[in-house]
Amino acid sequence: MEAKLAGVCTPVFTSHPVRWLGLMALCSIFILSGVTKLLDFGAAVAEMERYGLLPARPIAAVVILFQLSASVMVISGFLRWIGALSLSLFTVLATLIALRFWDMPPGPDRFMAMNIFFEHLGLAGAFLLVAWYDLHKWRRGEKDWS
Repeated sequence: MEAKLAGVCTPVFTSHPVRWLGLMALCSIFILSGVTKLLDFGAAVAEMERYGLLPARPIAAVVILFQLSASVMVISGFLRWIGALSLSLFTVLATLIALRFWDMPPGPDRFMAMNIFFEHLGLAGAFLLVAWYDLHKWRRGEKDWS
């Protein structure tokens, strides 16, 4: 049964369009965040200040550039593993800064922050798997980075 199901699913889920859609979905939050910050730079600066990241203006600019360029790297395949590892590390650091649920009093806000914290850890893990896969391909000598 498993072999039959795999035979049906393999051509669909190993296709380039499906991989591209998966990578787009994985990077979507960083693309949205980068574009939103770019379109409302004042709000991006205020966000950096809210989390004590100073000087806020240059940090906001770097975050925008980073989110968009690392996403392009992951989606395009150009040094995908570097983009994926960078987004994984960024996600963990940003999560530790912004979602300090352990400092919150018990209640629904803490519960929601804790859930979002662990969702972000899952996102970081997905980027680690993307990097692992691409480095594994490189180690085997496969040159198709698309």
